Amino acid sequence: MTGSQTKDDFDLDVVVIGGCGHVGLPLAIAFADRGARVGIYDVSSEAVALVSAGQMPFAESGAAEPLRRALADGTLTVSADPAIVADAEHVIVVIGTPVDEHLNPDQAAVPNALGGCASYLRTGQILILRSTVYPGVTAKVEKMIAGLGIEMDVAFCPERIAEGKAMTELFELPQIVSARTPRGVQRASALFGLLASSLVVMSPEEAELAKLYTNVWRYIKFATANQLYMMANDQGLDYERIRQGLAQDYPRAADLPSAGFAAGPCLFKDTMQLAAYNQNNFPLGHAAMAINEGMPLYLVHRLEQRFDLSAMTVGILGMAFKGGSDDTRSSLSYKLKRILAFKAGTVLCADPHVTTDPNLVPMSEVLARSDLLVIGAPHPEYRELKTDKPVADIWNILRTGVAL
Repeated sequence: MTGSQTKDDFDLDVVVIGGCGHVGLPLAIAFADRGARVGIYDVSSEAVALVSAGQMPFAESGAAEPLRRALADGTLTVSADPAIVADAEHVIVVIGTPVDEHLNPDQAAVPNALGGCASYLRTGQILILRSTVYPGVTAKVEKMIAGLGIEMDVAFCPERIAEGKAMTELFELPQIVSARTPRGVQRASALFGLLASSLVVMSPEEAELAKLYTNVWRYIKFATANQLYMMANDQGLDYERIRQGLAQDYPRAADLPSAGFAAGPCLFKDTMQLAAYNQNNFPLGHAAMAINEGMPLYLVHRLEQRFDLSAMTVGILGMAFKGGSDDTRSSLSYKLKRILAFKAGTVLCADPHVTTDPNLVPMSEVLARSDLLVIGAPHPEYRELKTDKPVADIWNILRTGVAL
């Protein structure tokens, strides 16, 4: 603690800015479940109302019950008023760095978002950046805080969870902790020590790259699998059968993924951020982007070779960006839908998890009306799909091979 302040000067241990989202809400619930006094600040009044009523605004396994328990115990407070930021010793920011329509990262997104809360930041707090940031943003935020004339530690402690598994992985995965000063490291480590199984200390610059490298490595691996899939498929061979055979009892190939849409709010975006950081000199990343983003086009091209799409009704099953999720952010199923809307006679879409798209129709209607089906997201519900319609299943969730 700095200056003359102590923990008793704060009503809350933690406040999470952007705390009703996919990253912030599970984190806030986890801290509250470990006994911390937690506040959530979010600009979405609708999300604040839902969470305050004990309802999750999105699917997250294992989060609903501890949310209700924390609200009932009074360890979790939810607000759309930024004044709550002044009440907490630890201020955690989960506002990420977006990329614009030209694929350039907005390095000012986090500092600009903090600007709205700046008047509530005060001496004795520690500001912890949680979401992926463009390299150098931590240093930029440090300068911003220094310009406010308050004595406040700044740390970067990136999230490392898989969406849908937060309430397990927050407690099981090592947590990267970084700060410019030993005191900042100590304070951030003490906080995340409430959750994490172990801590990994880095400098802020190392931690910023570590987070980007993690997502970029996954994106490149998925691109490798998708490129190999296209090679096999173009020769009439089943990539999934080849993959399973070469990986059987062979650990050096165990991490070769299946083919599928590599999408979501992070992997593509962070690959473009790393490219921009390196003066756009990242041919491997750009190639991965071209492959992964090109999968819907490749799929439709192959279907055109077999079917007269213009005379067909095509049904897409699964609009979330991954199986078992209700999150449609950056989902390639919607890119597939746009392409098919131009190529096919009619396009129908269904998803058993997504509740935010009013244009979805029941799965029974898609199955009844479609001439051709495409698995857009490998939801578990589709594993036992029974139909006499042709199905394009690049994921091989039906276990019938994935050749098109």
